[in-house]
Amino acid sequence: MKKLTKFAAAAVSGACLALMATASFAETTMEKIVRTGQMTIAVQTQGPPVSFINKDGKRTGLAVELAQLMADDMEVELIVQDYDWKGLIPALLSGKADFIAADMTPTAKRSMQVVFTEPVFFSETIAFAMKDSGYKTWEDLNVAGVSVGATQASSWADIARKKMSNAELKEFAGGTAQTVQALTSGRINAGVSDRATIAGFMSSIDGLVVLDGQISREPLGFATRPDSTHLLFALDNYMGLIRADGRLEEKLDYWWNTTNWEADNK
Repeated sequence: MKKLTKFAAAAVSGACLALMATASFAETTMEKIVRTGQMTIAVQTQGPPVSFINKDGKRTGLAVELAQLMADDMEVELIVQDYDWKGLIPALLSGKADFIAADMTPTAKRSMQVVFTEPVFFSETIAFAMKDSGYKTWEDLNVAGVSVGATQASSWADIARKKMSNAELKEFAGGTAQTVQALTSGRINAGVSDRATIAGFMSSIDGLVVLDGQISREPLGFATRPDSTHLLFALDNYMGLIRADGRLEEKLDYWWNTTNWEADNK
């Protein structure tokens, strides 16, 4: 019995050592980036001004340009992969992307799957409708018989669900563009998004207005897999660097705080 016990203990010890050895040799996300010379990001397919294809057919936007700055300073190639909003986290967790570069809110539920950077920028959640709708404030939407649209699986949809519980929520894949299209075609009465995103649509869609009142203000950041610790620290460190030298504020002023980007990209 003693021999059997010793054998079992030795077997368990050996298995643990083997697992530790395997773990120690597992390639981290940052090591993979260094080895391949490529950094892959997952972005939302239609999400101006954060990520979109401009008039010249080029993928651009705030998140894309921030990731490009980092890739350039790291001297690696940036690979951009497009997904619908609901496909971003699955793409990251499956290893198709190294991190998510999007205007994603670090909710408690999402944090059960991925790890977020420190906030890179902030969004002001608002409601929008057509000028002749008769709605003045976002609170006017919280009544039975009103249909409110938002991006599928987004924090905007969660906020609408909580703050406008009496209204009917309709979720659309593909980003705010689909919500705006549903509004202009009369399939919904109003929508929920952030102020910067809707500002980009207002100049091209006559009669589109933002309703009075801020529904919420949310921190937005990028996201990595839980085991990508080195990359997570590198992202936080890099955002701190470009915040200090002014490049982050420059990008935010161009892409997020104003609509200056429209003249160059639409």
